[in-house]
Amino acid sequence: MIFPNVEDAQNIFDLRDMARQRLPKWLFEFVDRGTEDEWALNNNREVFERIRFRPRMLVDVSGRKLDAALFGKTHKMPIGIAPTGAAGMMWYQGELALARAAKEAGIPFSLATGSITSMEKISGEVGGTLWMQLYMWADRSLSHQLVRRASAAGFEALLVTVDGVVAGNREYNRRNGFSVPFRYNRKNTTDVLLHPRWMLGVLGRYIANGGMPQRVNFPAEMQAKITREYGGGKDTRNDSLNWDDLKALRDIWPGKLLVKGLLHPDDAARSVEYGADGVIVSNHGGRNCDCAPAPIEVLPGIVEAVGDRTTVIFDSGVRRGSDVIKALALGAKMVLIGRSTLYGTAAAGYAGARRALDIYRGEISRGMAQISCNTVAEIGRQHVAFDWELQGAGASRPGSRVPDGGYAEVAQNVSALRR
Repeated sequence: MIFPNVEDAQNIFDLRDMARQRLPKWLFEFVDRGTEDEWALNNNREVFERIRFRPRMLVDVSGRKLDAALFGKTHKMPIGIAPTGAAGMMWYQGELALARAAKEAGIPFSLATGSITSMEKISGEVGGTLWMQLYMWADRSLSHQLVRRASAAGFEALLVTVDGVVAGNREYNRRNGFSVPFRYNRKNTTDVLLHPRWMLGVLGRYIANGGMPQRVNFPAEMQAKITREYGGGKDTRNDSLNWDDLKALRDIWPGKLLVKGLLHPDDAARSVEYGADGVIVSNHGGRNCDCAPAPIEVLPGIVEAVGDRTTVIFDSGVRRGSDVIKALALGAKMVLIGRSTLYGTAAAGYAGARRALDIYRGEISRGMAQISCNTVAEIGRQHVAFDWELQGAGASRPGSRVPDGGYAEVAQNVSALRR
């Protein structure tokens, strides 16, 4: 098997192919796939593909700058790293590698609750603009412990994920022999043996340097190796999560409070009423609710409802710099990317994550030139159009079925990307 140099990757899809070669199938599909029939996963991309640029000409764009202002800070690009719990399994100490790439790129890095590198280590060894993601557990006091730790460690924003009150039905995990906690079985053991570079370079190095990884950001009574019961037997899902929980977090968190996983304008408005500094429009990358709309479909409505009162951030389905520009044009102030930099990290650690961000930098800059924008602040609704706006009232609108068997073609394209 030939492993190409990561610098040869021309786009995020090339990095995805490199990641697929290096990772065991169960781990790659855990990161790459969605839930149930994967309608939400596929629709995230399909809707992006139905939004067009409206190019403008004869404007001097030689002075383009990708700087983006958010919460009083200027970042070098209008993107940030979304919280991704698997980063530490993509590469040995992959969370540190990804955080370093983000700091070098001048963008925010979000650390997941379930990560295997401590928030104190990320803050102490890397620094930069650090955000902490939070799942509220059934025992709220344990979650509040994590919040206070993040504040003490210098994290600037808390991302409260609200669309995970029940686990997504990821049937392929069971077919691949993958579970949380991780259990050795014939399927996944054979898969690991067939990927010796990952087995020795990632899993082997963890075992040689202290044993199987732990979710070290959990409270002490919940910490356990990834092969042990998740959360030390505590209930890590909270189907009683409600607005009072958001109010309680606002009371104890001194930094910026962001609510992640919203798809309805009313929920966004209520988040603002309960003290949120920003909302993240997201469907968890199509990993939880297969019937959820694509976030880019609902983004304009949420911006219309709360965009003048809070900061709207976009997440889910982004694979190109042009996707970033489309989300910004529809009202987002920043775009979070998750799988893209995981692919890069899996391909080559820090170098792969850096390559993913370099790809985005080039694509965003090129796209800005094509719509005649010199700054991110200039990007607006006038620069994009849904295909139905260009074709007339009879064409398909966001969220409707594509005429003439279009979904079948989309499904074939997605299947081709996976092969």
